[in-house]
Amino acid sequence: MDPHDIKTIRVVAAVVEDNGRYLITQRRPTAVLPLMWEFPGGRVEDSETDAAALHREVRHRLGVDISIGQLISFVSHPYDRYVVDLYLYECRLVQGEPVARNVHAFRWATSAEFDQYPFTPADEASMNKLLGMG
Repeated sequence: MDPHDIKTIRVVAAVVEDNGRYLITQRRPTAVLPLMWEFPGGRVEDSETDAAALHREVRHRLGVDISIGQLISFVSHPYDRYVVDLYLYECRLVQGEPVARNVHAFRWATSAEFDQYPFTPADEASMNKLLGMG
């Protein structure tokens, strides 16, 4: 396969921290990378800003509104048929309590508990960066 044919997908995710615990979500059994854990977020559509995509995805998945702070981490992770450029933003919950709407489950986990949750490779790479930074 020609490396130029490989598609790059821009993905944004929210790092929502509350008293040392982070909001993580579990992918649905039918999703790519089924039942793996990740920071809530999703794909950025062509005409969208990162912030707009984050608002839309987090509301869609968890039914909450967030405020978006600074970009805290970026990783580019090659999968078999595409590359994911994952941008992690510092976010705060501003309205609502999370509900598992379009995710299999969610948890509030401390960084020490992260190794109990199998994370997607891109999120794992981001997390290692994050924890190295934290």
